[in-house]
Amino acid sequence: MKKINFIIFISFLILLTSCSALKYKKVDAKEFPPEPEKRIQKNMNEGRGLKIFGGKKRGGEFEFANSNPLWRASLDIINFMPLLSVDYGGGLIITDWYNDNEQSQDSIKLTIQFLSNEVRADALSVKVFKKKCLSNNNCTTSSTDSKINSDLKLAILKKAALYEKEGFKSQNNNYKLITPGSAGRSKAK
Repeated sequence: MKKINFIIFISFLILLTSCSALKYKKVDAKEFPPEPEKRIQKNMNEGRGLKIFGGKKRGGEFEFANSNPLWRASLDIINFMPLLSVDYGGGLIITDWYNDNEQSQDSIKLTIQFLSNEVRADALSVKVFKKKCLSNNNCTTSSTDSKINSDLKLAILKKAALYEKEGFKSQNNNYKLITPGSAGRSKAK
């Protein structure tokens, strides 16, 4: 048993000494403020965190959903409809069946698929489905290429273009930093 523990301990030491993340890196002290609160705030603003195995990025650039103008515009335009499924990673928004009139037996469902992060006409696919019910058990569903599709797509593209024009305003400055010594007080940058 002691032999196994010794081998595990030696293996762990070899792993630690060969890990590039643990190597000493010389930095200029003038670049980092001496107060821990300011260092933490600086790291949060720069998006720094723990990097494992060199921290190399894999895949493409990731853009948060609220910074993607097409995504934000789509959600703003259809905010009156109940959402069934929203997948930013897959680029898909699916609404639930919507009916604005309680007495009407017709309802619609939207599927918005994002093909690109760029604001352009071919970056978005909008599908509208209509459901007509004669009774509770007798419903027909159909896909439609009506004026609603093109109007909805145009409205999303216009709003996305406005969002892109005004630019994304970073919310990083709104973080509140609470330190153990502040106990109830909060410091904002």
